[in-house]
Amino acid sequence: MSARVKICGLTRVEDVQGAVANGADALGFVFYEPSPRAVTVAQAELLVSHVPAFVSVVGLFVNPSAKQVREVLDRIPLDLLQFHGDETADFCDQFGRRWIKAVRVQSAGQIEQAFAEYHSAAGILVDAWDPDRYGGTGHSFNWSLIPPERSLPLILAGGLSSDNVFCAVEQVKPWAVDVSGGVEKSKGIKDIEKISDFIKEVHRVCNTD
Repeated sequence: MSARVKICGLTRVEDVQGAVANGADALGFVFYEPSPRAVTVAQAELLVSHVPAFVSVVGLFVNPSAKQVREVLDRIPLDLLQFHGDETADFCDQFGRRWIKAVRVQSAGQIEQAFAEYHSAAGILVDAWDPDRYGGTGHSFNWSLIPPERSLPLILAGGLSSDNVFCAVEQVKPWAVDVSGGVEKSKGIKDIEKISDFIKEVHRVCNTD
């Protein structure tokens, strides 16, 4: 079975359409103002209106207030919430929506702790550690830190591109992969050819098994 593919940090209608046309399983929209890929609720409304049935809409937040999350949920039909900061499990649980918790990896023990601490999550996303940034670093990390036994679906992120995602999926065997910078021309501006190549590489793993 092929890993699912999430394209994150979408800011333009044509990029949403291109990601969908090339087989993306999920699309991520960033509600974190400091990010160069951030969108307003109004922008997200337009973008999400171009997402067809059976493609998941994911909202990414970094240390938001509960009010901010609810304001987005009031207007955007998010299928999943993705928390990329220091949110507690209780905070993530309160919205009545399935959610993913991101972990910026420094050690194998940290990943195992996240599986235990965030046991009600729909998945754990593992990303590269950066002391100054919550994701979107463009860097990968040591995949051997990821435990082979997992109590929740694992989403692999961090520096992925069409150049390395085949090896990443083959080695880690994640439930899904999450890419942003690896399929861009510039921050927030996607390259449809790169999206196509990325998704083809993910599917190639399944075809060679």
